[in-house]
Amino acid sequence: MIKKLRRKFVLIAVLSLFLVEVVIIGTINMINVYQQNSKSDNLLAIIIENDGRLPDFGKSGHDKPPADIPGQKELYDKGINPETKYVTRYFTVKTDQSGEIILIDTSYIAAITADDAAEYATQALEDGNEKGWAENYRYAVSQDSDGYLLVFIDCRSQLETRYQFLIISLAIGFSGLVVVSILVAVFSKRAIRPVIESMEKQKQFITDAGHEIKTPLAIISANAEVLELTEGSSEWVDSIKNQTKRLSELIKNLLTLSKTDEEIKTVFEKFNLSDAVYDAASQFITLAASRGKSLAIDVENDIEFTGDEGMMRQLVSILLDNAVKYADDGGEIKLSLKYEHKQIELNVCNPCSVRPVGDLSRLFDRFYRADSSRSRETGGYGIGLSIAKAICDSHKCRISVKYDSGVITFRVCAPSK
Repeated sequence: MIKKLRRKFVLIAVLSLFLVEVVIIGTINMINVYQQNSKSDNLLAIIIENDGRLPDFGKSGHDKPPADIPGQKELYDKGINPETKYVTRYFTVKTDQSGEIILIDTSYIAAITADDAAEYATQALEDGNEKGWAENYRYAVSQDSDGYLLVFIDCRSQLETRYQFLIISLAIGFSGLVVVSILVAVFSKRAIRPVIESMEKQKQFITDAGHEIKTPLAIISANAEVLELTEGSSEWVDSIKNQTKRLSELIKNLLTLSKTDEEIKTVFEKFNLSDAVYDAASQFITLAASRGKSLAIDVENDIEFTGDEGMMRQLVSILLDNAVKYADDGGEIKLSLKYEHKQIELNVCNPCSVRPVGDLSRLFDRFYRADSSRSRETGGYGIGLSIAKAICDSHKCRISVKYDSGVITFRVCAPSK
């Protein structure tokens, strides 16, 4: 139980950090891409405004634009400076209204020939977009009365920077996730120490109280038998004996739960599950008949299983005891054990005209009773099914319950071992 709690704690912490990193890394990279595209689009817009050229600032001897030159301050605000024309690689293509190419300028780029430029321009016009990508080139299309002007900027360095930024951010995020995972795993025991202490105190209390109560119960039971021998049987003596028996059963179940929580390492052995199930189930035939019900047993022969035979017998007893208690009067309880779909399936079903209220999966919770009044009549405490769930968990089995057409079925699926 404690190991499972630590694993869940570590898993939740690491998963939470992973989701946060995904959001942060994704957002940072999206902002980086947006800024790079915006810068390229600004360059494209300025080139188009200047009829396919970047503006010439001239040599003023100043890093900032002179105040008396109109328009240059706006260019600086957009990230354009006198050095931009010397570091920006681009080419332009002009066409008429029909799309026929009339001018190609590749003087500002070395990697593109006139034929390449014509091919890129034709493809861009066919796509019909004002802006887009053509391999490593960001382009924009402008239309006026004379035709189309297409400007392509080489963004190779930007794309490489974008890719490197993504790789570096992913590497940093992954490294951080690994480091935090190790730290969380190391300090998880300290983080859940209050929960562990509370659970240990609870188990210790149950164990101590159970053993302490056993002695007075034995004395009460012995006194009741003496009274019955000396004074004869009476409803008061019978009541004392019945309540003593119920309380003894309750203590036994509580101690069993405490034992399963401690995750005692049991040495599993291979045994004949078919024989164990049939032997445990056959003892309920008479009990069911005494309560006006019947029990049908269908067990496939020679099914072997690796586990604790005593616990598996207890599992069958719990499920059948529950079925006998809550089956409709005159109903037939069915138990089956089969090997199907490469797994072992144990099914216990009984007629139940009234569907249990609430979520059926809560039937496996401790002290949960779907119908408290009926549980008092049958002597249930809401512990048996939780013990069955604990036994299944210790054997890596799955237990489930469903209600369909007036029949409630408990199914245990065990891996073939």
